[in-house]
Amino acid sequence: MTSATTATEAPTAPPALSRRRTNLVFVTIVLGMLLAALDQTIVSTALPTIVADLGGGGHMAWVVTAYLLAETVATVLVGKFGDLFGRKIVFQLSAVVFVGGSVLAGLAGSMGMLVAARAVQGVGGGGLMVTAMALIADVIPLRERGKYQGALGAVFGVTTVVGPTLGGLFTDHATWRWCFYVNVPIAVVMVVMAARTIPVVRSAVRPMIDYAGIVLVALGSAGLVLGLEWGGNEYPWGSGTIIGLFAGSVVLLAAFVFVELRAKEPMLPMHLFRNPVFTVCSVLSFIVGFAMLGAMTYLPTYLQYVDGVSATMSGVRTLPMVIGLLATSMLSGVVVSRTGRYRLFPIVGTGVMALGLYLMSTMGRDTGVRLESLYMFVLGLGIGLAMQVLTIAVQNTVSYHELGSATSGVTFFRTLGSSFGTAIFGTLYSGQLEPNLKEALAKVPGVPPEAAQSPQGLHALPAAQARPVIDAYAETVDHVFTWVVPVALLGFLVAWFLKEVPLRDSSRASAGDMGDGFGAPDTADRDRQLERAVAAVMRTAKGRPVSRELLADSGSTLSPAQAWALGQVHWRARLRGGASLGSVAVAHRMPPDVLDPVFDHTVAAGLLTRDGDALALTPAGRTEIDRLGAAWRRWLDGHLEDWDITDPADRASLDRALDTMAARLLDEGESAQERTAV
Repeated sequence: MTSATTATEAPTAPPALSRRRTNLVFVTIVLGMLLAALDQTIVSTALPTIVADLGGGGHMAWVVTAYLLAETVATVLVGKFGDLFGRKIVFQLSAVVFVGGSVLAGLAGSMGMLVAARAVQGVGGGGLMVTAMALIADVIPLRERGKYQGALGAVFGVTTVVGPTLGGLFTDHATWRWCFYVNVPIAVVMVVMAARTIPVVRSAVRPMIDYAGIVLVALGSAGLVLGLEWGGNEYPWGSGTIIGLFAGSVVLLAAFVFVELRAKEPMLPMHLFRNPVFTVCSVLSFIVGFAMLGAMTYLPTYLQYVDGVSATMSGVRTLPMVIGLLATSMLSGVVVSRTGRYRLFPIVGTGVMALGLYLMSTMGRDTGVRLESLYMFVLGLGIGLAMQVLTIAVQNTVSYHELGSATSGVTFFRTLGSSFGTAIFGTLYSGQLEPNLKEALAKVPGVPPEAAQSPQGLHALPAAQARPVIDAYAETVDHVFTWVVPVALLGFLVAWFLKEVPLRDSSRASAGDMGDGFGAPDTADRDRQLERAVAAVMRTAKGRPVSRELLADSGSTLSPAQAWALGQVHWRARLRGGASLGSVAVAHRMPPDVLDPVFDHTVAAGLLTRDGDALALTPAGRTEIDRLGAAWRRWLDGHLEDWDITDPADRASLDRALDTMAARLLDEGESAQERTAV
């Protein structure tokens, strides 16, 4: 099998890990993912209490938005740093940054300090998430990676449920500051476990980092969010500050496009927008992220102020939305993987999402718990239907050498939508709340304004005095949801432009991965994406094992044991500069004497030469390897439908991905059946 990649360019393969150590590594990775994902939602139920404590209600949205924006930038940058310096050290440094941000957030004495601390947390959180996804590919055996990735994706669903409730528990029974302090002991345990369990793996290829593109999109996005947050609250919409922020952001984003068109390794390749599926899915991802996190951030505020429930119960009361979201996410993934059809889900999902937002805009002081729960459930159903298939649709329609860029692009727009959604929800909320409260307090003279700022203070008032203020909060949140309905309807219209392309096997195999649906930052590394695609089709291949199918289809007369022996020598010589019986025995944890017969038999057949412990292929052995390689490519050509064997970029990406997979498979050993054949 020829390759554009030389042995010196191949990544360093991790050592084979025992089952116990593999599980310890996975627990470490899950802890990192759990912390980073949890902090997206844990503060939502604490926000009313934070505002009552620190003031600065106009900056409430920034407590969430600062984290998301910093996380978005970090996921792009840290992924490259992981390739450059090694993912283990980057994972540990991200944890340290995350802990530092958590401590600062817990100590915050003002809203400005809290927002800055949340940005630091976001940098660490983004690093934890993206390196966690990469570490799974580094250290988990290829044959078992699917179930581990599925479990990692489920972490996002769990944190969506647990985050608001946990934040409420801390707020009610300790202090909101424990929403951040709780990260410290867990992160310390995680760093120690990472130091002891995660092997060092570093790519020998130095990645090119698009620093200019990352800085420009970060500043441009932050300027837009800041303008939306300050407009009508801190400054009039027509003020020089707001106009300057918007104008500066437009210039920065235009410069970003200019830079991306010329960058060798752009953060977001502009030519992807020529693909109508990528464009439509990016817009829909933005809208879904906008509605989901915006609603989840402000629903607890409504429940605490209007319904008078505790912070803990406000988290519990949002569960209908989360249950609906999880149910339809899993259902759509299963249906898509079985039928290969996905276009209907975003159309129905955005329509149901718009209906749910409209129903929630009708809620008020007299709306019962069951009706509120039903409305939230409807919104969750819509979001779950719409968001799960967007990444799959994009991966299905781009060339394999662009899988990484396209996947990270859709993820980027989903996270950016969450940032904008939280900011715009916050602007609408703050802009409407002040006049509504002023009018309500005028109706009930003698009520101190401080009582209206706290859910506990408000519901401690006599019913007659509290009623107008409660209505003011209800009308404010209703106003927010009313204005978001048109955004969801825009998504409904855009969804009709999504083309349905028959799903290739690798896309159908990954349709049920909840990590994609919940916006897990994915690697921008196109080769790693292609590796995942190859692994997916191998995992779902029907009938006999792929290795035996290839051996039969190649026309080779090799036995399975001989083919295994040739493969061990070929890939060790190719990726590690040489092969020996001792290195094979160590990798497979077997005494060399046990392996001697199969290698001696292969030497006797004229396929290998042996000089003491050293092994090498003969010309006849190399011919057999080339024959197996050709069969392997034919098999892939039939299963990776959009892989173009004549496209040099696709061919080079596949060669690099196969080199990486082979390096890992060297240390994973073969099946028990093949060992028995020895």
